[in-house]
This record gives sequence, C-alpha cells and structure tokens, in this order.
Amino acid sequence: MTMAAPATYQAVLQPSGRSFSASANRTLLAAAAEAGIVLASSCRNGTCRTCLRALHAGSVHYAIPWPGLLPEERSAGNVVLPCVAYPCSDVVLGD
Repeated sequence: MTMAAPATYQAVLQPSGRSFSASANRTLLAAAAEAGIVLASSCRNGTCRTCLRALHAGSVHYAIPWPGLLPEERSAGNVVLPCVAYPCSDVVLGD
C-alpha cells in the first residue's frame, strides 16, 4: 500500500508578497524556514506569542489543544501562531 503525499499549499506574506510552499504535515514556521524565509520565533511550542501573525485568508489547524491564543483570538480566527499551525488551505499571513 502506498501512502499519499500530504497536501501542499501556498503561503503568502503580505504586504511583502514573499511566498513559500507549506506542506500540510509541517508547521508554517518550519515551511518558511525551509524556503529560506526567517519568521520571528522563540519558544516554538505556541506559548510565547513571538511568532504571532495576522491571518488574512485561509485556514490552519493546531496539533496541540491550546496554543497561546486568547479565546477571542481563537474564535475570531484572524491570527495564527506559525510555530504550531499547520495549513489546511492556501494562507495569507501578515509580514
């Protein structure tokens, strides 16, 4: 039995327009780093909020039950923690 490759999405940073491929099984932070794009980060486990960015379009999911988002941020869905966020679609993030 052959396993299907994970979906790959496009991530775009605005307003710079920089972009990178983001596999569904890699965090957005890891995908950016693999593409040579450095995003601010510190803890890499979703608690410090150093990597917090606006999510202008698209959707993500988290493998941990409670990333360091405030309840209202999580329900609004307009910010993302790239260090622990996995893309579910193409995304547009704030620079």
